[in-house]
Amino acid sequence: MSAPVSPPGPPKAIATPCVMVCAVDGESGLCLGCFRSLKEIAGWRALGDDERARVMAELPSRRSRIDPAKLGPA
Repeated sequence: MSAPVSPPGPPKAIATPCVMVCAVDGESGLCLGCFRSLKEIAGWRALGDDERARVMAELPSRRSRIDPAKLGPA
C-alpha cells in the first residue's frame, strides 16, 4: 500500500524590491520606487533567484541615475 500524497504547499514567495510606488522616470527609464527597469519589472517572476539577487544588489547604485528632485529623502 502506498503512502497518501499530500497536496503541495503554497508557492515559494518571490523576493521583490517593490515598494508600491510605481512611476517610471522618463529620463532614466527606472521606477522611482524600486529603481528597476520596465523590462526587469515585467520579467521579474521569470527570473531565477540568483538573477533577482544580482538585480537587487545593483538597485541602490541606480538611485544616482535619477534626478534627486524627483525622489523623496534617501
